[in-house]
Formats: sequence, structure tokens, C-alpha cells
Amino acid sequence: MDDVILEVRGITKVYSNGVVANRDVSFSVERGTIHAIVGENGAGKSTLMNILFGIERAQNGEILLNGKPLAISSADEAIKLGIGMVHQHFMLAPDLTVAQNIVLGQEPVRHLFFDGKKAIELVDELSSRFELRVPADKKVKDLSVGLRQRVEILKALFRKSDLLILDEPTAVLTPQETDELFMTLRRLRESGITILFISHKLKEVKAISDQVTVMRQGHIVVTRKTADLSEHEMAQLMVGRELSFGRLPGFKQGPVVLSVRDLGSSAKDGVRILDGVSFDLHLSEILGIAGVDGNGQTELAQILAGLLEPSLGSAEMNEENLLGLSIAERRQKGLSYVPDDRLRDGVAVSETIEDNLIVNCFGSKPFSGGFFLDYGFIQKHSAGIMAQYGILAAGSKAAVESLSGGNMQKVVVGRELSSNPKVIVFNQPSRGIDVGSMDLIHDLIRKQRDSGCAVLLISADIDEILMLSSRILVFYGGRITAQFTNNEGLSPADLGPYMLGAKHQEAGV
Repeated sequence: MDDVILEVRGITKVYSNGVVANRDVSFSVERGTIHAIVGENGAGKSTLMNILFGIERAQNGEILLNGKPLAISSADEAIKLGIGMVHQHFMLAPDLTVAQNIVLGQEPVRHLFFDGKKAIELVDELSSRFELRVPADKKVKDLSVGLRQRVEILKALFRKSDLLILDEPTAVLTPQETDELFMTLRRLRESGITILFISHKLKEVKAISDQVTVMRQGHIVVTRKTADLSEHEMAQLMVGRELSFGRLPGFKQGPVVLSVRDLGSSAKDGVRILDGVSFDLHLSEILGIAGVDGNGQTELAQILAGLLEPSLGSAEMNEENLLGLSIAERRQKGLSYVPDDRLRDGVAVSETIEDNLIVNCFGSKPFSGGFFLDYGFIQKHSAGIMAQYGILAAGSKAAVESLSGGNMQKVVVGRELSSNPKVIVFNQPSRGIDVGSMDLIHDLIRKQRDSGCAVLLISADIDEILMLSSRILVFYGGRITAQFTNNEGLSPADLGPYMLGAKHQEAGV
């Protein structure tokens, strides 16, 4: 067992509410490898990683590091033992410099004061050794997402971590940034560092990992060499059922349902966020909007939904001015909207599932008659949506805050689709949800297209865009930088340069 750095034996974690997060979890990780952990939301991955990093304690089982059993009681203790963790949401101080963040807690001093020059020297030496170049003197808030992630990795390496846990490390990266990260991970592996790679993206798991452990409902389903499992097999092991994969075939273009011309939006400081965007959306079409977050896609969605006033331009739905309508009037005309941030804009977390499912229709029949709500019908309606969309909860009167991210998203999608929309805007529909919930939502998007609905799909996940879209527009700097009328043969690498502004084509509408 000299080649095993980590061994987990019989780990069981049960929360005070009776939820079993991990049940008899056992697996081992070979030294100097990239070992992927995959599973749906709620499969127990995060709990297991938190136990390994000392954030949580298991009731039963043991952890062996380099063959020695240990009880990790805190993150500080895990770090001292050589375990580092890069969280999905970076744990950096944005107003401090790169060097200050990396040496935080282990600062070099000179004459009892922080030695900033020495900190920069240490960071430059470390980044050079691992070929992870970062601007040591710049503030973190001024860095790209990819560079911030490098800082997080260097922060762990500075503390001499030889077992590195990466939680969804590519969630907000472009294809090019992902490629750079993978080059880094391979170099770290070659230097003898072991990496636990947590991801929902099975294509990336196949590309980067040596072994993969599949979890389902708190159990280990299998640990295998990654090369021995296909993406399809991994996904089915994760969810325990058959899944649908593959890109949608081309579509027969129907009439224009939504027409956008020269749409613009500016921030309070006058900076143009959306700059002269024009396109048409056709009946029975899924029009994909690809781009890195922050390039005007969310503003476009909010303008169409009535949450943001544009500074210029027009938008017509079935030849009627959409921008002159209230949110309620847009809904009555058949426009639905699934926002990118379900917690902020999609649900009222402290309210019941029932209340969230009728918030867009409670004032009309058959949900109400006159001044009173028909609670019997509302309960029946909610139960039907919960069954149809697979919303797992104690009942329709359970608070939304008690649900997992995937089930919250199903509440939002179920509410918006139950109104039989003519146009639906999906903004990041599968963000932060597991492969099973993602497959369900993708199937629902396909069914909307097939039923004659026009779908505007905004996503930073290029695989999702390529899988579902009939036509693709790429956004950068608030503008359309490219249009692809047929996605067959396209790869993420083809879209990446346009997403980063390195390439540009005149995109028609």
C-alpha cells in the first residue's frame, strides 16, 4: 500500500435531522494521481470532502493518510497534515494583493512588520516553480476568474499541500482557461501532488482523471480507472437510470416570434453593458447565447422579462412592442423566464412550494374565485407539478429553503412551464445542479421546442449550448461576436476565442 496516500474506511455521517449523507463510504487514492469524485447533488460528495478537510466530523469510520489513521478536527489541522482545498466559491480577500492572500497567516516579517517585498519574492518563486504565473502585486479583485483560481491553488501549495481537493474547479472557466487549468493539474501530478477532482462535467473527468469514484445516495457505487468507463456509463451509475445524450438535430425554421433590434443597456457609471444587440428568435427554435458571465447576457434576459429598462433599442413579440408591457402583461402574452440566480430572483425561500408554484397565477381562475383562493385546487395543482417534475420534498407545504439546489430549480422550471409559454427565456438553467436534474431539464427544454415554443437559452456551459441549440450567438463585451447557424461539428474550442474577444465576425440576425 506504499502507493496509496489516502484511504477512507467505512465513513458514515448522519445529520441531526436524520439525513444520511455518507453511509459506509470506503475508497483509496493512489499517490501522484488525479482522482475524480462524481455524483448527483445530495450524493454525499461535499460532505465527504468536508470531512477530509476537517470542516465536519463523521460518526463512524476512519481516515488514513500515508498509512496512518487520524482524526481531522479542523481545517487548520488538515492544512498542517498537507491537505489543501480549493472551494468552488473562492476564499480570497478581494482588496488584498495576490501575495498578501497567498501568505495570509504565514506572513514573512522584518523588524516585527509585514515584509511585503519578501512576500512577493516568495510568491514569484512558488509560481515559477509550478509554472503558475500570477501578478503578485495586484489586488485579487482586479484579476480574471482563471487567475483567481491560480491564486487559490498557490495558496494551498504555499502551505505545502501534497493532497489537493478541487471542488467544481471549472464551473466558471472558459474552455481556454479550463485547458490551462488542466495543464497545471498535470504538472502538479508530475511533481508528485495528488488531486481529488470534484466535478459535474463528465467530459472533463474523462479528460483529466486517472481514477474515478462514483457516489449515489451517500454510497460508493464503484471506483474504477477512468479509461474503463464512458461518460454515458458514469452518468448512469450516478443516477441509477438511463439518460438521454446527444445534440439536437437541425430544425425547420418557423416564423419569427421574438425580434430584438439594437438593444442597449448601460450601468449607472455610463459603461455600456449591452451594446446594439439584434437577433430574431423563431418558432420551434432553441437559440443558444454563449459567453462568459458578465458580458451582457443576464441584462438581455432581464430586459426581455421586464426586470430592467433598456437605454435604447426595441423588442417585439409576435409583432407587438414587448418593452411597453408590464411583467404581468408579458406573462399573459406567453413569455416565461427562468433566472440565473434562483435564490435571488426565482424563489421565495421562506415560503412553501405551493406559494412559489402559483406566484405568477394566483389572481386568476381556477386558482382563485373573487377574493378567495381555492386551496384545494392549488394543492392538487402543486402536487401535479411536483410529480411531473420530480420535485423531492416532504410535501407541497414544505418551505423551499428545505430543498436541494436541483429541486429548487425544478420548482422554478415547473412554475414557468406550467403556464404553457410561447416564448421562454432560460438563463443558466442547469447551473449548480446534478447530472440527473440536468438531464430532466434538458429534456424539458427539448419538449418545449417540439411543442412549438420558442426558446432562448443563455448558458456559460458550452457543452449545454452545443447539445441543445439549433443556432448559436456568442456574446462578448455586450455585443454579438459570432453566429453559428448549425452546431454540428462545432467544439467548445471553436467558440472559446469569440467568448474571450480574441476573434470576431459580423453576426447577422
